[in-house]
Amino acid sequence: IPRAPGGGEVTELLDLLTAAPFWVSVLRVATPLILGTLGVLLCERAGVLNLGIEGIMVAGAFAGWLAVYAGASLWGGVAVAALTGAAIGALHGVLTVSLALSQHVAGLGITLLASSLASYAYRVSFPKVDTPPTIEPFAPMSWLPVPVLNAQTPLTALALLAVPLVGWVLYRTPLGLALRTVGENPAAAEGQGLSVAGLRIGAVVAGSALMGVAGAFLTLAAFNAFFFNMVNGRGWVCVALVVFASWRPGQALLGALLFAFFDALQLRLQQAGSGVLGIELPYQFYLMLPYAMAIVALVVMARRASTPQALMKPYRKGER
Repeated sequence: IPRAPGGGEVTELLDLLTAAPFWVSVLRVATPLILGTLGVLLCERAGVLNLGIEGIMVAGAFAGWLAVYAGASLWGGVAVAALTGAAIGALHGVLTVSLALSQHVAGLGITLLASSLASYAYRVSFPKVDTPPTIEPFAPMSWLPVPVLNAQTPLTALALLAVPLVGWVLYRTPLGLALRTVGENPAAAEGQGLSVAGLRIGAVVAGSALMGVAGAFLTLAAFNAFFFNMVNGRGWVCVALVVFASWRPGQALLGALLFAFFDALQLRLQQAGSGVLGIELPYQFYLMLPYAMAIVALVVMARRASTPQALMKPYRKGER
């Protein structure tokens, strides 16, 4: 018979939640979500839904890792991952903006194409390898005098710095105003002499570059090798987090941290077993926990979210 958590279990749970290693794990799990969510946010602010993120993250993870394995520096690998994401994003932009194809279908096609290309390239590059080769990943920033942060890699610092940078670009620069305008009222943007197609494709390229870097974090910082299914649905989580964030970078950071909190928590609860909660639960419950909480948060926040008015609406020059 399940028993309710007693004082000992509550104390153990509090110790778990206040321990520095737990928050190190939270921030590590959140890093690719922060970068990926910012990438999706840029695309959608300009009016383009990018469901190719899952494949772009896979391609970025592989391309960055392969570049480092071939002799490039770690930052060189990050640059290769960003360029890979940007190139795939350019293809997505041509399909959805220039050709005005369905953004849902094009995005899913991009995911399948990018994932398959990464798988094919891996098999061609390592035809007789059973165990993925490894590289030397980014080392933690142990020189930082800040707890938790000094256990993270430079890519986590990059992700955290990207949040205010994207916010500044969107809300404090003419470029950001133009991007938000083409996502809300492309006809008005065209009336001001702006190129709707150019701005939208540029936003998709920039956002996809961030998605590529999000994938590279997995192979260049979180792990030291590339293996299939390592992205494991993180791209789809990023798409949901943008809605949770109401298309705002600050709230996107909060959403990524919230999901990462429950993901790190379920890992700790699995390791602790019934000792923390005082209840025997199947491990599938713990695996479900972060996704269930994400759905609940999404339902609550989506009711108040203000969607860009021109999101997923193709626009042709001269149309009103």
